Amino acid sequence: MLQLSAGQGPAECCLAVQQALRQLEKEAIQQKVTITVLEALEGPVKGSMRSVLVGLDGDASTTLTTRWVGSVLWVCKSPLRPKHGRKNWFISCRLFEDADAVLDSEVTFQACRSSGAGGQHVNKTNSAVHATHLATGISVKVQTERSQHANKRLAKALLAHKLAELREKQVSAQAQERWLAHLQLERGNPVRVFKGERFKEA
Repeated sequence: MLQLSAGQGPAECCLAVQQALRQLEKEAIQQKVTITVLEALEGPVKGSMRSVLVGLDGDASTTLTTRWVGSVLWVCKSPLRPKHGRKNWFISCRLFEDADAVLDSEVTFQACRSSGAGGQHVNKTNSAVHATHLATGISVKVQTERSQHANKRLAKALLAHKLAELREKQVSAQAQERWLAHLQLERGNPVRVFKGERFKEA
């Protein structure tokens, strides 16, 4: 799975994400790689995206993603702010683990009917899948594909991504807590006292 993100960047970076996705899709077609949008967050202006997570399937998917992982620079005069002097807009491209990181034993699946636009097929079959990670309670619903099996695979991939994000937040919170401990160092009432170069307890 590959995630394109504007991070905390301005609207121009969100436009860059959309442009990068289009380019990625073009390259995927050339290399016979199937791309499925698993999750997308719209940007502040029409036609932009704050972030998008895609799944890639095909023999050349590894080769394709290798060219994208890291920071991507878009050099362009701002189409939103003509008088703005900045021309360099950065987005990040990160690779996430495969859905195998989420075990079936840790996830419950429930078939349900698709909703929304989609013609006669929608709401007539239980092809959509609602998946829940038991340990965290995180759940997703996937109805992208017509096959329940395919939607189950995508649901696992999306859950794996959300779990990876959760772990990152937890690590970040722990790091922040450690940093605050430095700032909140108490200057009195020591529980132990050491003295001298040999660090002997007093």
